[in-house]
Amino acid sequence: PGFPNFPAKAKRVIYLWQGGGPSHIDLLDPKPTLERMAMQDIPESIRGTTRLSTMSSGNKKWPIVPALKPFKKWGRSGMEISTLLPHIGSIADEITVVRSMNTEAVNHAPGVTFFLTGSQVPGRPSMGAWTTYGLGCETSDLPAFVVMTSSDRQKSCGQLFFDYYWGSGFLPSKYQGVRFRNTGDPVPYLNNPDGIDRAARRTLLDDIQAMNAAHLADYGDPETDTRISQYEMAYRMQASVPDLTDLSSESDQTFELYGKESKDRGTFANSALMARRLVERGVRFVQIFHRGWDQHGNLPHDLAMQCKDVDQGCYALIQDLKQRGMLDDTLVVFGGEFGRTVYSQGTLTETDYGRDHHPRCFSLWAAGGGIKPGLTYGETDEMGYNIVKDPVHVHDFHATLLHQLGINHERLAFKYQGLDQRLTGVEPAHVVKGIL
Repeated sequence: PGFPNFPAKAKRVIYLWQGGGPSHIDLLDPKPTLERMAMQDIPESIRGTTRLSTMSSGNKKWPIVPALKPFKKWGRSGMEISTLLPHIGSIADEITVVRSMNTEAVNHAPGVTFFLTGSQVPGRPSMGAWTTYGLGCETSDLPAFVVMTSSDRQKSCGQLFFDYYWGSGFLPSKYQGVRFRNTGDPVPYLNNPDGIDRAARRTLLDDIQAMNAAHLADYGDPETDTRISQYEMAYRMQASVPDLTDLSSESDQTFELYGKESKDRGTFANSALMARRLVERGVRFVQIFHRGWDQHGNLPHDLAMQCKDVDQGCYALIQDLKQRGMLDDTLVVFGGEFGRTVYSQGTLTETDYGRDHHPRCFSLWAAGGGIKPGLTYGETDEMGYNIVKDPVHVHDFHATLLHQLGINHERLAFKYQGLDQRLTGVEPAHVVKGIL
């Protein structure tokens, strides 16, 4: 109750989660110095006492590897983005790149959990759950929070996406994300069994709901209330989901915009198109989980392929939302749990090397929803190893996302274990006003 606290710039969020940790060094944070220092060890004065993953902690050498491909200045803003991402580069004047993100986590599961729930320990509500708890949904025919998963075309990395990444934690479970599968039926058990028509299903549900309502009156268990609402949602989704997933109404121009893979379920392009269709129908929070960015080896090949997977879909989504007049009040975010090291991990040849996890600084980009277009925020040192200007902690980003939705992050709380729990935790978090 009481949300939004002030007029919102964004009504909805599309989060393009890039699992594995995209390399800021190769994609969004150009460092010409690395070309001059290629193959030399990164100076100890730069490396300092950085917490390392177990995959690098025993290294004797720290050879610097420059960006895989050249960077280019794009648009009127002159924003520098890798030529590996030409479509995203072409919308540089629509996005803000934050180059000074930082986190405490150095491994994937804690890193993803921290970014998506505010804690490295599983069990807390996700960003989407907090958002829908505060603001609810603009539609009664679809869930307020929808999750989709996609993977790179080569299936090169098996990063797992755990259910608690989009879970509701200690909030009532009706706020958890509903996953739309990329094979088979998007949502299991939506179809009625043979011999049961819609009228019979309605009669059955009415009887079940009457029993649940009596149980709720006797015991007041919020999970019973969730069960009631979810039965009703499932009944309405029997009609809304087939319409949602039927792409026959999309024009040839739309498929051309998103690329030929947009017709293939499980691809990033198809998920991006579905995200637009979901928010168009009133879904509050859509999260696409895309895996394949964990390039500890074979980076020259795998990173290039990964960029091809997501580049056009991201561009198309921003352009599509803009053409439909929805970008101004839709916040789109692209990023992962941490960055990658400037030094090589493992074998180092011209055609085969990798980068380890790097939590001290990394990049993401955002567009729409009141975010300044054509802006680069924050700065790292000449090695892309440490932040030297305008650091943005994960909790600062949480506070900023909620702020754009009209929510004061300090007021969005839920009493649990005797504490007023928040997405941004108990330590100070700050709205990043420089990107608004």
